[in-house]
Amino acid sequence: MPVTVQPRGDVALVVIDNPPVNATSRAVRAGLMDAVARVDGDPALRAAILMGRGRTFVAGGDVTEFDRAPEPPHLPEVVAGIEAAAKPWLAAMHGAALGGGLELALGCRWRVAARGTRLGLPEVTLGLIPGAGGTVRLPRLVALDMAARMASLGAPVSADAARDAGLLDAVLDGDLEAGAIAFLDAALAGPLPLRTLDRPAPADPGTAAWQGHRVASEKKHRGQAAPALALESMHAAVNGPADAALAAERQTHLRLRGTVESRALRHVFFAERAALKAPVDAEPGPLDAAGVVGGGTMGAGIAVAFLDAGIPVTLLERDQAALDRGLSVVAGTLDASVKRGRLTAADRAARWANLTGTLAAADLGSADVVVEAVFEDLAVKRAVFERLDAACKPGAVLATNTSYIDPNAIAAATRRPDAVVGLHFFSPAQVMKLLEVVRTDGTSDGTLATAWALARRLGKTPVLSGVCDGFIGNRILKVFRQAAERLLLQGAGPADVDGAMRAFGMPMGPFEMQDLAGLDIAAAMRAANRARGQAVFAPVADRLVAAERLGQKAGGGWYDYAAGDRTPRPSDAVAEIIDEEAAKAGTARTPLDRAAIQRLVLGPMVEEGRQILAEGIAATPDAIDLVEVHGFGFPRWRGGLMFWGETAGPGR
Repeated sequence: MPVTVQPRGDVALVVIDNPPVNATSRAVRAGLMDAVARVDGDPALRAAILMGRGRTFVAGGDVTEFDRAPEPPHLPEVVAGIEAAAKPWLAAMHGAALGGGLELALGCRWRVAARGTRLGLPEVTLGLIPGAGGTVRLPRLVALDMAARMASLGAPVSADAARDAGLLDAVLDGDLEAGAIAFLDAALAGPLPLRTLDRPAPADPGTAAWQGHRVASEKKHRGQAAPALALESMHAAVNGPADAALAAERQTHLRLRGTVESRALRHVFFAERAALKAPVDAEPGPLDAAGVVGGGTMGAGIAVAFLDAGIPVTLLERDQAALDRGLSVVAGTLDASVKRGRLTAADRAARWANLTGTLAAADLGSADVVVEAVFEDLAVKRAVFERLDAACKPGAVLATNTSYIDPNAIAAATRRPDAVVGLHFFSPAQVMKLLEVVRTDGTSDGTLATAWALARRLGKTPVLSGVCDGFIGNRILKVFRQAAERLLLQGAGPADVDGAMRAFGMPMGPFEMQDLAGLDIAAAMRAANRARGQAVFAPVADRLVAAERLGQKAGGGWYDYAAGDRTPRPSDAVAEIIDEEAAKAGTARTPLDRAAIQRLVLGPMVEEGRQILAEGIAATPDAIDLVEVHGFGFPRWRGGLMFWGETAGPGR
């Protein structure tokens, strides 16, 4: 039974038990409606306490139902039934009260929560708005500013913040059931609080306040429709009858379920959940200590990622000067986190205490996993792995962070190729969610299971890749850049391409991105590809590098930059090079509109993704979607590259 009613003296304990997150499925909704009737019909009961069993209260609706027609009883009816019950209800929450879970609590007379509980309305992250009164009831309990932020941004609030705002009546320590019963006993001795919908709506704060919320939500959820609709729903709840606002909210919620935007966001949501399950049935090894070889930008970022996860790290460098630089980069990253308020001074000190610098490979002997992050050169990496093979204990995972080099060739430098795996972090490693896990020909199931456990420990989204040049992400990035450069010879300018890709939802266009990172980085990758006998199309980019136009740091790349100003300006010199290269290619340049640019850039990327699937480099289209969303800024609300390609893009 997903819902049970358990007497506790003259109080009924109504318990939702629908693992893993107690989602409000049809069976749960029906069980709650039955519980309302049972409690109201039992003269021995004075009130009810609503709780969730397991690790959470209720973390939202059953997303698997969203592709089907809604089945009664509907959640708005359940919330209304609890709110109108003859016997008052108390919501006693723990873990998370999100979406429909918070809406259930809003229908109760009182709300308490265990310390550490998170409460929120995250529907906009799935392309939806609340559908059971969240935008109508919440602003009757908390300040409108907080309610608008919760509904339009989707971020949860802590139990302490919810109590201070008036959403919770108390934050409880110790046993939640006992605390809730004690709270209810005391509360029943006084007058009943008003039902939530009987409370007055707040005053409208004016156009400027609503516009501020729209700007903030657009910044966080750029390109999505749902955040603005959540604000519209709350505006109606503040300025009109509650019944009409509830009906309009529900209608909008149901309409959004069928949109491509919501389907895309739900697709990514399910892909992320599935990605956390290891692709092999094996026990992972321990993760009590780690090593990082190379203290450059990437190596230092990987070290910080380990430290953030509470894993002690030993950082190995080739000489003292390099080690000092690496430790300084780690220190600077931690200091920046303190400055931004992400870490306290005590947190920073604890992380720093877990970091050891060394010049001796033997000091990695106790590490359970070692990640190599040195220069992209096969000979250099093989030399590192020879040292690791001699220094590391049996069972240690030896990982390479290579972006392009064949990890099989690296593993061949050891006597334990079964322990070698690719762990391709994305920069900045302590921030980016994606972790490409590259399985070599010899990687054992146990090594792969440990890599997956590590990804989860680090808070990353792991994606399994086979071995090929660039793996999944950089292989598609190469096509992205080449397709964009071909458009320059056809008639588009760098600003045209960048503008089209930003309009599509990318955070930056390909040429802006290269100017920011430095054109020399991509040039080094092209040189390595050419050395391996691969054809590379970059006639304009190669000319820019030869002219030492290396991007923002050089004052010019694809664009011109004024001193001290990062604003890209069209460059006559670049336009001249483009015209010359187009003439060499015999191409007549004609203007391209935004839709054509998007199609001609993204179409080849989709085709490359299909080839990656055909070769077995990626097991599913979902894997490619996660790589593009979490590694390269592909708009989440478009579902990822392959989802977009099959639903809205070329070849659909």
